[in-house]
Amino acid sequence: MKLSEIGELTLLKQIRKRFTVRAKNIITGIGDDTAVIKPSGKNLLMTTDMMVEGIHFDLNFTTPYQLGFKLVSVNVSDIYAMAGRPQYLLLDIAMNKNTEQSFVNNFFDGIYDAIKLYGVSLIGGDLSSSRKDMAIAATLIGDVRKHVKRSGAKPGDRIYVTGNLGDSACGLEILKRLTPKSIQKVKSEKFPPRTDSPEAKKVKSKKNKNLFITLNSQLSTLNWSIAEPLLKRHLMPVARNSKNFAGYATAMIDLSDGLFIDLTRLCDESRVGAAIFAEEIPVSPQMKKASSVLGMDSLRLATSGGEDYELLFTAPPGKKINAVCIGEIVKSSRKIIDKKGRAKRFSPLGYQHFETQR
Repeated sequence: MKLSEIGELTLLKQIRKRFTVRAKNIITGIGDDTAVIKPSGKNLLMTTDMMVEGIHFDLNFTTPYQLGFKLVSVNVSDIYAMAGRPQYLLLDIAMNKNTEQSFVNNFFDGIYDAIKLYGVSLIGGDLSSSRKDMAIAATLIGDVRKHVKRSGAKPGDRIYVTGNLGDSACGLEILKRLTPKSIQKVKSEKFPPRTDSPEAKKVKSKKNKNLFITLNSQLSTLNWSIAEPLLKRHLMPVARNSKNFAGYATAMIDLSDGLFIDLTRLCDESRVGAAIFAEEIPVSPQMKKASSVLGMDSLRLATSGGEDYELLFTAPPGKKINAVCIGEIVKSSRKIIDKKGRAKRFSPLGYQHFETQR
């Protein structure tokens, strides 16, 4: 059944029935002209992200479930980057009237699993038809006792990241080069949000499965155990919670567009420079292997790839922090240093809208 047959009112009733929540801070949820929430006494955080078909996602590669999950995750990442707690979600969705209900149901399955994972409540939004492509946006409200801005870094602070970089960009490159048959294999896979979730325990190991990618007009194979974590990182990123180190952080930003460009943004706001040690940038063995097969530079993917949604933050020296130190804040210059000690200025390379980069 298509949306044109279901109608807006019926779809709204289905959404309201599924996502109705009862919490002491939610006075009025879905169903009125606005939601009514009672502030917790902390500072409110508000963020929004838009995802447009053909720009942010390709439905030839991604499933509606993955899309719904990712939409929530990218907004949660912004709240975590301010040292906050995500709480209330508003959705704006524009879809073609010929969209099948099964697509809509799977999309909301992804939304549901994500808000359950992050402890978020859906409290409202807006629905619209579109002439062709799908467009979705989420507004997320959170709270925080003491927020962390991008502008607090000082010379001498250490620079940290919460995990491996470049996996998402490498996963996207794999998707772009898959054969049609392999794309369907990927779309049929289950990518549980967490490895310790009940869903993950139901997924059988498929380490011997091969995916096929086209490389230089030759048919090459990439083992599933290499490809899976990279594809999952791109299709279903999980936001990194900052609660364990937020108390030490002097400045913080989430890595949505790439290490170099996001670090530049932090440095610009703090009016400082940075020295990054190339050997310290964490990259996964899967990304190293896959980038070699793809004929790509793993360091470039790690520094300019984007969409990893790790957190980058600074903290004073001498703190015991469970994250990877990749450099330090300096007064003005911005450079990357190789294993031989040679320094080279880095440019703010990464994803930017309105530029023909990728």
